[in-house]
Amino acid sequence: MQTHLSPEFKGTREGEAAEAILRKCVHCGFCTATCPTYQLLGDELDGPRGRIYLMKQVLEGAPVTRSTQQHLDRCLTCRNCETTCPSGVQYGHLVDIGRQIVEDRVERPRGERAVRWLLKEGLTSPLFGPAMALGRLARPLLPAVLQKKVPAAAGPRAALWPQRTHPRKVLMLLGCVQPAMMPNINSATARVLDAAGIQTLVADGAGCCGALRTHLNDTAGGLADMRRNIDAWWPLIEGLTSDGRVEAIVMNASGCGVTVKDYGHALAHDPAYADKARRVSALTRDLSELLPDLVPRLQGKLRGPRSRQLAFHPPCTLQHGQQLRGGVETHLGALGFEVRLAASESHLCCGSAGTYSVLQPELSTQLRDRKLGHLAPLEAQVIVSANIGCIQHLQSGTTTPVRHWVEVLDEALA
Repeated sequence: MQTHLSPEFKGTREGEAAEAILRKCVHCGFCTATCPTYQLLGDELDGPRGRIYLMKQVLEGAPVTRSTQQHLDRCLTCRNCETTCPSGVQYGHLVDIGRQIVEDRVERPRGERAVRWLLKEGLTSPLFGPAMALGRLARPLLPAVLQKKVPAAAGPRAALWPQRTHPRKVLMLLGCVQPAMMPNINSATARVLDAAGIQTLVADGAGCCGALRTHLNDTAGGLADMRRNIDAWWPLIEGLTSDGRVEAIVMNASGCGVTVKDYGHALAHDPAYADKARRVSALTRDLSELLPDLVPRLQGKLRGPRSRQLAFHPPCTLQHGQQLRGGVETHLGALGFEVRLAASESHLCCGSAGTYSVLQPELSTQLRDRKLGHLAPLEAQVIVSANIGCIQHLQSGTTTPVRHWVEVLDEALA
């Protein structure tokens, strides 16, 4: 697609990057068939091709409107379109650029600005944990929409962290909301790795991966989060502490994983962090990528109950963002679990998409119910996924337990 950048974007990093991405686009429209919002709304401007056209107009100097902003807001950034695209268009990077440009030029209504500020600052605040604990206490008094955002309290196993040391060590990012909302995911990860002879380390200074602020169009804030994490991880990456050197940075939330794997791209322009960011990205692994190594180490150690029927919802950040497909169900199957995907639309987003379920509740709920409708015929005892956002969102619409797959594996090791 030929693009003629307006003078204000010529020579800028954002303009040149967007132009390079747009050049690959042939406007074929294959992406519309796999876009969740296009499937729901049937509006060309609420599909990747239409949004690309809107961003092209902005870069060429067309007036930026509130309507443009709303169409870009409705994108889930699920990146299903990237999986489908025959030309390899990096839509995720393009929409990040387009959203930031539009955000800088179109003032949002005061209410929207307030909600976005609360999400950015509240979900990453040290006060989020106490607020979540208070929310659990007051859960019966909360409106139904808020009750669904407050998961039940974790059981006692959530506090059990393995104490053994091992020659093999990995770093793990705890996440910004996971320790308060579903802490058992982190401790279950550490216990499973411990059973396989791998020690899990945590860098106290690390926090949000940067996805939250970036996807709320606070690019500078997202980059600051990334730099902070790199600084916190670097001593363990270099083996500068008594804990030794880690072999990988493990992510048990695929939304964080796809972001950290992109640090090298996001900070490529920063001479102080570019090389470190590339190394961090190269070391980052989704937890499912460790399964080929874990399976032979865990076989024979599974003593606890195994659900015979698990329905797996692969998050978009896993199957499209990280291009990891088939690993979880294949390797859990090798450990004796029966894991199945929905017969239809297993590739489509569940509607969680980070803060999307808060900012676009109507569309998010429609996608959630559509996803649960396709999972229902499996009659699974447990629905498993690989990202806290998907888990919480799906659980808000069903009585079937929804858990991280590592929790189910951990229980079978108990």
